[in-house]
Amino acid sequence: MRRFFIAFLCAIGAVSLLTMPAFARSSSQKAQSQSTDPFSDLFGGLDSSTSTSSQDGRPQAVATPRETVDFDAKYAPGTVVISTNERRLYYVLGNGQAVRYGVGVGRPGFEWAGTRFISSKREWPDWTPPAQMLKRRPDLPRHMEGGVDNPLGARAMYLSGTLYRIHGSNEPETIGQAVSSGCIRMTNDDVIDLYNRVHVGTRVVVTR
Repeated sequence: MRRFFIAFLCAIGAVSLLTMPAFARSSSQKAQSQSTDPFSDLFGGLDSSTSTSSQDGRPQAVATPRETVDFDAKYAPGTVVISTNERRLYYVLGNGQAVRYGVGVGRPGFEWAGTRFISSKREWPDWTPPAQMLKRRPDLPRHMEGGVDNPLGARAMYLSGTLYRIHGSNEPETIGQAVSSGCIRMTNDDVIDLYNRVHVGTRVVVTR
């Protein structure tokens, strides 16, 4: 009986030793999984669909599907209104409504506001970085043909008296962010939709 009791205790000890490393590995793997969550790194633990705010209080909005919304501002139908603070573009329909799009806007130091009009439109535009941009980024190409890899995306609407455009993007993850050099970025689907609504001469109002 004594020998059986001693053997029983040894068996329990062996099982404990075998299960402890497995538990430790499981805990370690769980902690590692939590620490490498990309949304935790990017948004401080917020879900990817949640908006947050930058240090200057401006919203770091996630790109939202375009939709028709109530819009009370007193602009004529056909006007494009861009709120860089909201990171939203509104195409005014009239009767108190507008089509709302998510946009990317100028990063700190490249914000601007004013009233312009669309001076020209291009489908799958070429891109020639301006001299000011090449001075900051000499690694950029001097010219790039239009296409899916072009940073101007599927469509571009050029704003009078400026180097700025409303254009598509091959980086849809930047929509809702302040990362551009002053241009207004949209997803390619959204920029095609807007392109088909506006014309040369359309008024564009940019607010901060």
